[in-house]
Amino acid sequence: MTLDLQNVGRCISNQWIVRHLSFQIGNDECLALVGPSGCGKSTTLRLIAGLDPVSEGLIAISGQDVTQLSPAERSIGMVFQSYALLPHLTVFENLELGLKIRKVQPRDRSIKIQTILDLVQLSDRASHRPAQLSGGQRQRVALARALLRDPEIYLLDEPMSNLDAQLREDIRPELRRLVLEQQKPTIYVTHDQHEAMAMAQKIAVLNQGHIEQIDTPYNLYTNPSTLFVARFIGRPQINCLRPHQGRVRTIRPEHVRFSSSGLRCKLQSREWLGNSQLLFLDSEEGIVRMLTHPDASIPDSGWISWDSSDELHFDATSGARLVSKSEPTVS
Repeated sequence: MTLDLQNVGRCISNQWIVRHLSFQIGNDECLALVGPSGCGKSTTLRLIAGLDPVSEGLIAISGQDVTQLSPAERSIGMVFQSYALLPHLTVFENLELGLKIRKVQPRDRSIKIQTILDLVQLSDRASHRPAQLSGGQRQRVALARALLRDPEIYLLDEPMSNLDAQLREDIRPELRRLVLEQQKPTIYVTHDQHEAMAMAQKIAVLNQGHIEQIDTPYNLYTNPSTLFVARFIGRPQINCLRPHQGRVRTIRPEHVRFSSSGLRCKLQSREWLGNSQLLFLDSEEGIVRMLTHPDASIPDSGWISWDSSDELHFDATSGARLVSKSEPTVS
């Protein structure tokens, strides 16, 4: 099974929400869509699901053109940000509802539901109502509902954004196990880049309705094709030095170090991150972020430097990556 988008776009009142979206994902692949609010992540999911009409381009599932098909004809399993569980029904009844609509026989319904409840480890919660469940359990019920459809494609729209940070970290391995081991094309929308990197083999970075870059998490971090991607991927954010001669030089915080010469700076503030300190250093190049050992002694002022080979250069106007590193660097 494959999911294939070819130059897909959505236009409303002469305003393109997304345009020229093209990518393909296969059986055991998960593609994460990331980007700032309003960049078109959820719109892309709605176009694939058939919830919104496509203004241009083609969507194919396993080679079949589904661009004009209704959502019910596309064999899509969706998990939303909101759990969308009916509060007056039990877990079993919430899962049974879709099977009833699809006219599955009562005996088969019970077998399917019990099997899926075992899979999501909620067999002992079948008679509970949503209000009696934790946030993580409700999310697993919503996921079980999608799994019951046995779809060709999974679409997950920020499925863990309503959970606190600790619970997201706890449930992430379960989500990988339940969805990714189904070996079906999966699209995962999230605003959390750490979540995207943990869940997906590839990530598409969206900006104002178009794809800036699709690549592995490692390549997006080490080899961004645009300044937008370099600034969006990575926490703490990459340092962007003042533009000079039409180019912007950038350096990751972990590559900055104190030295006996180089760029003069003054400590502005710091944050403890547990296994490191994040320093904010004021310099003539602007604020420079630096990661250092949590026990390191930090001077109030001094010099910092980095290896020129660690710099990434971008065009100051277009934001495109510049391969040449002829600009003199701090050393």
